[in-house]
Amino acid sequence: MDWYNVIFELIDMRSFSNLWYWIVLAVLWSTASHWVLGVPFDMISRAERQGGQAQDDLETMVRINSGRMLYIVRAAGSWLVAFWAFTLTMLILLAFVYDIEFAQAVLFLFFPFSILMALTLRTSLVIDAGEGQGEALHRRLHRHRLSTQVLGMVSIFVTSLFGMYQNMHIGVLG
Repeated sequence: MDWYNVIFELIDMRSFSNLWYWIVLAVLWSTASHWVLGVPFDMISRAERQGGQAQDDLETMVRINSGRMLYIVRAAGSWLVAFWAFTLTMLILLAFVYDIEFAQAVLFLFFPFSILMALTLRTSLVIDAGEGQGEALHRRLHRHRLSTQVLGMVSIFVTSLFGMYQNMHIGVLG
């Protein structure tokens, strides 16, 4: 048994034809949809139903997580944006100028998450500006979750269309 061939059959670098890529894509968006600003969605639902201590816990977790995100952005935001822009530019060049399928697959994971991070930052800023309590917080978190789910659906749809095109294109050439 040749372990080298077994490993590279399991981890195929042709990403769009690999089952592992699609599992990672589904798990990433499912996780992003469940954890709203670092708070599990069941905690949001429980706070809406029960109020009291559950609501206090929700407000505390949201305040901590959004405050932490805002601190990081204020302390190193320009460096993070510059690094992320460099990374996305590099991926775009490798994916579409040099036609590397692995870079295309990674780009289809990273680019939508860039949009999600911008949405999360915007939500954190709105919560910090005064929507950090009660019904306003619930509405904001639900709106953020819905936008995350829509972004995830669009991302999976576009990725699957491009992946099918890529697989058919390689199937015709190969």
